[in-house]
Amino acid sequence: MECIINRRAQFSASHRYWLPELSEAENQQLFGACSRFPGHGHNYVLYVSLAGKLNKYGMVQNLSNVKQTIGREITEQLDYAYLNEAWSEFSETLPTTENIARVIWQRLAPHLTLVKIKLLENPELWAEYQGNGMEASLTISTHFSAAHRLALPELSYEENSEIYGKCARPNGHGHNYHLEVTVKGEIDPRTGMIVDLVAFQQAVEDYVVEPFDHTFLNKDIAYFAEVVPTAENIAIRICQLLQAPIAELGAELDKVKLIESPNNSCEVFCRQVAKNSNTPEKAAPMLASR
Repeated sequence: MECIINRRAQFSASHRYWLPELSEAENQQLFGACSRFPGHGHNYVLYVSLAGKLNKYGMVQNLSNVKQTIGREITEQLDYAYLNEAWSEFSETLPTTENIARVIWQRLAPHLTLVKIKLLENPELWAEYQGNGMEASLTISTHFSAAHRLALPELSYEENSEIYGKCARPNGHGHNYHLEVTVKGEIDPRTGMIVDLVAFQQAVEDYVVEPFDHTFLNKDIAYFAEVVPTAENIAIRICQLLQAPIAELGAELDKVKLIESPNNSCEVFCRQVAKNSNTPEKAAPMLASR
């Protein structure tokens, strides 16, 4: 039987986004505040995912050995380090979150049966790498607050209540939505970036957060006058809104995750949305226990 196990580790380190072949003005334009001298730091959190068959001891690998390997090969070398000078790889490609994840994979792969490296720079930014050459993914998280009502206009209040439960009440209700947007693409061999992070964050702010925040979705967002604003349909709409702006930045919109509450969330893979975006459908009935 094959299983996947995960081991968490952490290290604190600093880095600077700076290319010596560019002028100070060019570096500032490309990297913004991340180009400032002498750099800045993060408390990185690392998740190492391993796969394998269970041995006679009921383990994929001995976690004590995994811990020692991660310590020896990664955290003991990077903790309290200046990343630009810690490893030779970072003199060629800058130590962005996505590139650090890639290099960590390369350094651990001879020792562990890896399936994924996930590296969090902070709780609102992380990268994942799965051994696919220069391809990686980058996720940002943000939030907005909005109200909605779940009801089909052609049904009575009683019929909507059968489908949507309390969510069908006439005056609606609100959520503090937590949003995660993931893009994927090739890591630039010099800058270490999949996408301009500032431009990525700004696109999400301009196309989603600003229009949706502090609205009654059914009434203030034209799309939801015809489409029931379930978490699923909101996530689909966010995919539709971000497809073109993310493509213009040179990356591919991969996934949107919308957390409606600690009990309810959904994930939408945006490539599938793009294939079916010509005719938006109303939401299928949901369980009344939402």
